[in-house]
Amino acid sequence: MEYDLELEKAVAQIKKAKARIVCIQLPDGLKPEAKKIADYLEQNTNAKVIIWLGSCYGACDVPEIKEADMLIQWGHSEWKY
Repeated sequence: MEYDLELEKAVAQIKKAKARIVCIQLPDGLKPEAKKIADYLEQNTNAKVIIWLGSCYGACDVPEIKEADMLIQWGHSEWKY
């Protein structure tokens, strides 16, 4: 199964916010791709990426990362807003 992780959209948001440290949070099924995602974001922005390896039970499960300027969460389900 392939996912559209919208990495270009993430890059645009990081650049727009001028974020220097970005934390990415992934559900367990996507954690094997964490390094690839982090590398892509770092190569296409000026940000350093931190990979959150703790739990991820949905949009309400937000880690407290005081060092990060931005948190990007990915999930298995589409988020309707």
